[in-house]
Amino acid sequence: MNKLLATLIAGLFVSGAFAQAPAATVVAPATPAVVKAEAKADKATVKAVASEAKVDAKADAKVAKSAMKSSKTKAKAHAKAKTKAHAKAAAAAPKNKVAADAKADKIDAKADAKADKAMVNANAKTDKVKVDAKADKTNAAAVTAAVKADGKADMKAATVK
Repeated sequence: MNKLLATLIAGLFVSGAFAQAPAATVVAPATPAVVKAEAKADKATVKAVASEAKVDAKADAKVAKSAMKSSKTKAKAHAKAKTKAHAKAAAAAPKNKVAADAKADKIDAKADAKADKAMVNANAKTDKVKVDAKADKTNAAAVTAAVKADGKADMKAATVK
C-alpha cells in the first residue's frame, strides 16, 4: 500500500510540473507587408469559396434537371408503349379479337423493350451528368484549396521579409 501511495503522490507532482504554463512568448507586431499579405489571402480565399459554392450549385441544378428530364422520358416511353398497342386491339372487329389481342401482345412486348431501352438511355444520361457534376465539384474544391495554400505561403513569405 505504501508503494502505491508513493507512486500516486509522485505522479501528482510530475503531472503538476508538466501542467505549468509555458513562458509567455513574445509576439512580434505585424509588419505592413504581413497585414497586406493576410488581407490579400483572405480576399482570394473568400472569392475562391464563393466560386466553389457557385460551381456546386450549378452542378446540383444540372443533376436535378437531368433527373427530372429522365423521369419524364421514362413515363412518356412507358405510356406511349402501352397506349398504342391497346388502341389497335380495341379497334379490331369482334371476330378478329383473338388475332388482334395476340398482335397487340406482340406489339406490347416490342413497345416494352423500346421503353426499357429509352429508360436505360435516360438513366445513363443522368448518371453521366452526376459524374460530371461530381468532377466539377472536386475541381472547384481543389482550386479553393490551392488558393488557400497560396495565401498561407504568401503570408509566410511576408513574415520572412
